[in-house]
Amino acid sequence: MRTDLIRKTALTAAGLAFTGGAIVGPITAAYAADAKPASQTQSDRKPSGERQLGVRYEAQPNFYYCGPAAARNALSVQGKDISVDAMAKEMGTTEAGTNSINDITPVLNKETGKNDAYHSVEISTPDADAKQTDKLRADIVKTVDDGRAVVANIAGTTTDTDGAIHSFEGGHYISVVGYRDNGTTVTIADSANPNTASYEVTVEHLADWIATRGYATS
Repeated sequence: MRTDLIRKTALTAAGLAFTGGAIVGPITAAYAADAKPASQTQSDRKPSGERQLGVRYEAQPNFYYCGPAAARNALSVQGKDISVDAMAKEMGTTEAGTNSINDITPVLNKETGKNDAYHSVEISTPDADAKQTDKLRADIVKTVDDGRAVVANIAGTTTDTDGAIHSFEGGHYISVVGYRDNGTTVTIADSANPNTASYEVTVEHLADWIATRGYATS
């Protein structure tokens, strides 16, 4: 296990209530839905193996809407503007969060307009191996090249490429909206805090962040 990614090895009964993706701790003004959106500019794939999708970012309005918000931000790259409340209802989101990526994938398909636009992939092991990491990289590149974003269910603590720490021990959902260096580094849209709406992580760190959970991809 990498020293810069820490994962809980056991969950208490209380902790299990949040494993679907609800942020543990009090909600602050940083999560306000009317916060100024961060924008990203869509660009064509470059010779270096890079592509970034345009995101109409929106922060989650409460501590347990990370699943609907991640899906909403992911769908925004397709030019869709969908209510997080409507998606939360479809996903069965409660104050305990959204149960799993399998509750999000059908909503992404419905809103994309294709039954097979997305499918769920699990990384069931405590840490991702090389094969799982390579598949994640290939899935992100394919999905982004198709003009769509990946939605991932993550847990634990990781460090981005600028050295900033992102910790969601209780679970969280994020969108992957771009890549560079042929998918070695990926761009995250994170609804938790508009002050850290966008950052980059290595695909190895992302794979370990997803480990024991899953992601929705083309």
